Amino acid sequence: MAATLRASIEGLRQVDDARRYKGWLKSSPEWCEAAGTSAATLKRFWRRLPVRSQTFRAICDAVDVSWQEVLALSEVSPSPPSGRGENPGYLGERVTPRVALTEVPGHARLDFFAYDEAWVGRETVLAQLSEQLQQSCRLLVLLGLTGIGKTALAERLAVSLYPRWTGKEWQQLWRENLDNDRQPNDFISVASRWWEQWGSPVEGSKDGQVLVDRTAEYVLTHPLLLIIDSLERMLKGNEEEGWSDFNDPLWAMFFEAVLAAPVCQSRMLLTSQDFPGQLPGRYSNFWTYEFLKGLNETEQLALFAKANLDLSPESQNYLTRIGAAYEGHPLALRVIAGEISNAPFSGNVRAYWNRYGQDIEEVETAIAQAKMGQTTSGSDRWQLHECTRLLRMKVRDRLEQTFVRLKREAPAAYVLLCEASVYRCPVVESFWLSHLEDWDYDKAEGQLALETLRDRYLVEEITEGDRILLRQHNLIRSVALSHLQRLDSEAGELKNKLIIP
Repeated sequence: MAATLRASIEGLRQVDDARRYKGWLKSSPEWCEAAGTSAATLKRFWRRLPVRSQTFRAICDAVDVSWQEVLALSEVSPSPPSGRGENPGYLGERVTPRVALTEVPGHARLDFFAYDEAWVGRETVLAQLSEQLQQSCRLLVLLGLTGIGKTALAERLAVSLYPRWTGKEWQQLWRENLDNDRQPNDFISVASRWWEQWGSPVEGSKDGQVLVDRTAEYVLTHPLLLIIDSLERMLKGNEEEGWSDFNDPLWAMFFEAVLAAPVCQSRMLLTSQDFPGQLPGRYSNFWTYEFLKGLNETEQLALFAKANLDLSPESQNYLTRIGAAYEGHPLALRVIAGEISNAPFSGNVRAYWNRYGQDIEEVETAIAQAKMGQTTSGSDRWQLHECTRLLRMKVRDRLEQTFVRLKREAPAAYVLLCEASVYRCPVVESFWLSHLEDWDYDKAEGQLALETLRDRYLVEEITEGDRILLRQHNLIRSVALSHLQRLDSEAGELKNKLIIP
């Protein structure tokens, strides 16, 4: 065997998939320990530089990948050496190169949208949901605010289910991103795309019921993993009956067909900001949902640590306060961690705090005042969602889309969400509903508006003693306060127009 070995590009892809399955970074301490090597050597391995042969094998063995398949072909002689001379590059066997997934028709190499090396926490819910999916649960709906980590968790679950429902080369993992406006999301269009990828393009009339039955049968009899992102884009409703029905009734028929069958080989992971109310309750043994909240304090600090931020006592105090103000919202905290890491702050947590800490302090002051009995305030001007350029680009815009959709589809719910942003702390339901009286909505309309907010997870319920109280996530309140200002302005303009000179 050669004294040193180096990896092939395709071999690194195998190793990359395997280390993701273990939840390791490219230079994780756990990997270093398992392979008996250093982070520096792992970095050499990833750069395809020569590594001692024994260490090369240990790195591959640690992630359960055959080192021969990772080896660059140039490291292997095409045939046994002739004569008595020793060829140090000959390994005694021919290594057959694997075909990259990018070369297989209909199969693309796995690329995650959200799950990456910055992943932290969620261990308990990950273990719980993984166990359910490996038992009787066929369909899992991940719910929560935009940016809360639904897609990342779905992808992490895919890794945990490798290779039973994805195949050893991920060829059984199928993605559908309904957030893509360039593609229609009715069932016939989506199912037709699936069948084309499965190698059997839909021919002829594309009869809806036939396609539902055919697609359901395929899903039931093949061990596939389907991830469908942004399910809320295919839901509709009205202010009389709520907002949780499918735009296309064929989707409801498809999901029911999958859940009603006695046996199902596949698993489906759906992410949504809204609860899909048409999933049949009578098959509740075969589907479940999970509402995601923010990261806890330990997980928040782990996220900042992965960004290589200083965690000295002073810096940790600032970071903990930032995490608490954003209630552990993963996207917001990742954006902030990135901003602190880069110019002009270059990792200086105190410098970041000196510039933006006043926004956090305002949140802390409001919470302290609420605890002293000051429940409401018309003077709060939180800017949590837009205090920096990157937060405006990556967080505010996504939250604004949620508010725009709510305003368009459920005006009463939009007004209720904005009006209730005056509350600094959790309050009883009647306090919220009282605000709609000034907008000429009756009691029944108010209840439907509140149910809409519940279905879209824009209101949180907490138990305090024997009472159920309502509150808004700090980021939602930050956006709602800015919209409330617009509402007040619009109402004033309308009032002026109605005054008879």
